[in-house]
Amino acid sequence: MNHRGNRHGRSEEARRSVLRAADDLLAEKGFAALTIEGIAARAGVAKQTIYRWWPSKTDVLLDAYAEDAAEDLTPPDTGNLADDLRGYLISLARYLTGSDAGAVFRALAGQAQHDPALAARLRQDHLTRQRARDRGPLERAVARGELPAGTDLEVLVDRLVGPVYYRILVTGQEVTEDFVDELVTACTSAPSARS
Repeated sequence: MNHRGNRHGRSEEARRSVLRAADDLLAEKGFAALTIEGIAARAGVAKQTIYRWWPSKTDVLLDAYAEDAAEDLTPPDTGNLADDLRGYLISLARYLTGSDAGAVFRALAGQAQHDPALAARLRQDHLTRQRARDRGPLERAVARGELPAGTDLEVLVDRLVGPVYYRILVTGQEVTEDFVDELVTACTSAPSARS
């Protein structure tokens, strides 16, 4: 969806204000209590304006998540696989647990359990892009020779980010630096990482 402006004079500043308002209100009130009216009031725009730009609150949240993830969930490139992975997994855990953007993701993931259309959109339109970002450090490591060519990067991504999401979304356990260190060590020394 292109949000650069339209014949109604929609500005980038107003668009970003709507996305920020949606993030903030979701974190404050939760998904069920979030309304277009509330977003409009917080953003300082008319609710009809939001409806011209987005068909539903879910669409606003999907756009907010897409922007936040692109900014906040791009793994670092330090030139060392273990350092990249440690930094990224710690950032991912903080993003998911301590930011409004993480609250948006958790709300969308929860809502997707009851809404097959949202689940499909979240997977196809957004999580596919995030998975490509998740693979970035591994692809760079293969190019540098830190991981052998032929390493199954899809399995390795699952082994790295899967436990972080599992702890945050399922068990509620904290993702500590020690946990991340153990995860990185186990995954980068596993047979699929060396084969």
